Amino acid sequence: MKETRRLGKLLKVTALTLSLVFGAALPIHAADLTGKVITAVEVSGNITVPAESILAVVQEKPGDKFEAEKIKQDMKSVFDLGKFFDVTVNFTEVPEGVKVTFSVMENPIFNDVAIKGNTKVSTEKLKSLVTVEKGKVLNTKALKDSARAIENYYHDQGYILARVSDVSLGEGGTVNLTINEGTLEDIVIKGNEKTKTYVITREMKVKQGEPFNATDARRSMQRLYNLGFFEDVNMKLNAGVAPNSVVLETDVTEQKTGTLEVGDNNFRGTGDAAKVYWEFGGDSISNGYRFSYTKPWLDSKQTSLSVNWYDLTNKYSDYGTLSSDKTYVEDGTSSSCRSTYYKNVRGFDITLGRAQGEYLHNYFTIKNRRDTWIKAYSGDDYSDSAYDDYRAQNFGLTRSASFSRVFDSRDNVFSPTEGTRFAVTAEFAGRALGGDFNFNKYTVEDRNYFKVGHSQVIATRVTAGYADGNMPLSQKFSAGGSDSLRGYNDDQFTGNKMLTATAEYRFPVVKKVEGVFFGDLGNAWDGEGYKLNTLKGDVGFGIRLNTPLGPIRLDYARGDQGGKTSFSFGGQF
Repeated sequence: MKETRRLGKLLKVTALTLSLVFGAALPIHAADLTGKVITAVEVSGNITVPAESILAVVQEKPGDKFEAEKIKQDMKSVFDLGKFFDVTVNFTEVPEGVKVTFSVMENPIFNDVAIKGNTKVSTEKLKSLVTVEKGKVLNTKALKDSARAIENYYHDQGYILARVSDVSLGEGGTVNLTINEGTLEDIVIKGNEKTKTYVITREMKVKQGEPFNATDARRSMQRLYNLGFFEDVNMKLNAGVAPNSVVLETDVTEQKTGTLEVGDNNFRGTGDAAKVYWEFGGDSISNGYRFSYTKPWLDSKQTSLSVNWYDLTNKYSDYGTLSSDKTYVEDGTSSSCRSTYYKNVRGFDITLGRAQGEYLHNYFTIKNRRDTWIKAYSGDDYSDSAYDDYRAQNFGLTRSASFSRVFDSRDNVFSPTEGTRFAVTAEFAGRALGGDFNFNKYTVEDRNYFKVGHSQVIATRVTAGYADGNMPLSQKFSAGGSDSLRGYNDDQFTGNKMLTATAEYRFPVVKKVEGVFFGDLGNAWDGEGYKLNTLKGDVGFGIRLNTPLGPIRLDYARGDQGGKTSFSFGGQF
């Protein structure tokens, strides 16, 4: 028991404490020996540690003048070898001067280490961090370094409260290390007046009663921001009642979650999103509605369900020409609209999602959409009969199933400053599903965000698409407009292949106002291959406003057809 207590003590004392202990170990009459010649320096009590290795760290040598301070320093040097749990010094006066003897008590032979209290790091991993040699005298210095390495490893994994709380020597040369990983005693939520508390806590990676992880707490804050319900989220740690425990206090400031559409992204505080959009007026034909509902948590595995139901009639514009035989030919090189008409779009889509880890999600979507020709726009140069072939090719029922896999590590999905979003989608439509079209469609999108300076961000996005089969115009890839090539008209370029790239430099102007410089590149093509020599480009600048009605974007871009201003609602990519 005496050895056990001593071992624990020696692992915790500081260098200053050691020097004081050694000072007290010197005989009271040591000061009377000052100036006498040291005739010999010897070691006693050592069994397995060679005297030569001990004397190698002693500075006082035979022939030197005796100095008490140097003797204390030599005691510390011997103790710092880490192989002794007690070091004393004795002096013997002889006619020629004084003989100095360092008496040591060796640590036991180290045979194994036993670790308990660890739940988040495997015993095998912790043992690999212990560098004490088995079968040799226990080196307390190496043991201290090993304990520090264990704590540092825990801290690197985010467990900032973890520490080696106890070290003791058991039977057979086994050292017992006890780990206290630091417990999250409670989670306190403040400031939520509308949002239900469970909506907040289910997004948090840290859990009450488990070891506290700072990395998970930081990710929890990001997840709460990404809900879009809160203007501000603050977290702070308070001391818990139990030793080495904390209470996580989360203070949220709710923001308006309604949108320009009639709806709420935080419906009745449940975290569900419900929206209703309807359109009327403008002209006698354009009208309709759209309803959507999203439940992000169907179960504890974060299975999500989204339903979108719509019936809309609107005016549409295509960029193409009619050939001499009245066949419609897409021609995105033209900046003027050649085909304007009314059509009705009616249908629904249902999406099931499932989280796979923290950043990875899988989605499965069923789509049922019918596009119906209404009439040519008044004033169009062509009669309705001129569009017969066009209507046959591009209007009807599309039924498809699609699969998406999304990796998303962005710190904030509404205004990201770092992270990546990478998505792959495959859509399959066929008459076997009861539709009028057969096609396969594949899309890859990669977004990256880099924080530069204090609050500036560089954002990049690359999107590529490929499709084959019988596709209606509404399902083809498109480029042009506020979401891709901002110097061109909306959906000016269409085809069964697409490639676009965007780079933006974003910087704050004043509170809730952001400026951006950007460049876009891309095109969409029909036929064989990606015609990279026909890529279109633009450069421009814009303003982002965060308003109570939602984010607003205003951009000016200049391409090879002149300048164009675009105004849109919604967040940036």
